[in-house]
Amino acid sequence: MNLPPVRKVFEGVADRRQMFRMFDRHVQRPDRWEGGDSALYRGEWFEIGQAEHDYMFEVLPPLWMRGDMFAMGEFLTGSITSVFFSLTIDGRSRYFHGYCDVLDRSSPAQMRNAIVERESRPVRAMTREERLEHIWSATNDDYRGYADRRFPTGQRGKRVVMMCASWQARAFKLLDQLTDAEIGTKLPVHLRYLPDVIAA
Repeated sequence: MNLPPVRKVFEGVADRRQMFRMFDRHVQRPDRWEGGDSALYRGEWFEIGQAEHDYMFEVLPPLWMRGDMFAMGEFLTGSITSVFFSLTIDGRSRYFHGYCDVLDRSSPAQMRNAIVERESRPVRAMTREERLEHIWSATNDDYRGYADRRFPTGQRGKRVVMMCASWQARAFKLLDQLTDAEIGTKLPVHLRYLPDVIAA
């Protein structure tokens, strides 16, 4: 799986319930206990509210603090841990969570710069990849998963979401093979008509 080095995985401000769900968006992955998950999480980020940011600051002593960011002392996998950001963008205070590899000392600063660049765009827009990531993040675990033996060998282990043509016709489809029309039906109304942008 070729993933962008830093990627937004949810559009909007995640509330506390959404934040905790997205801390492990890949909990259903079939090889969860085999290790080697760092690349799956490294670079994921999303926006949270100030209350969620402050709550996480008070949960455990941070691993480190650097001006506008702090890292959690508990690691998700390997050297990947949560880094929380308090940033001023276009004169407004905003808060973010991201997964950084602390073995790469430049990783948190690179993520901060990517977040500021992405969120400073003059026009609100989403890339196709951001739309797919939002669908994955917002879909209930019962309606998403990973391709199993019902799929051809080359597709097994890839992310799938349930498609409902009707109550009688439900089937799973590979997330990265959704058509633009299918993406539109899975996005909330307020996100369906945002313009497309080319991924940086």
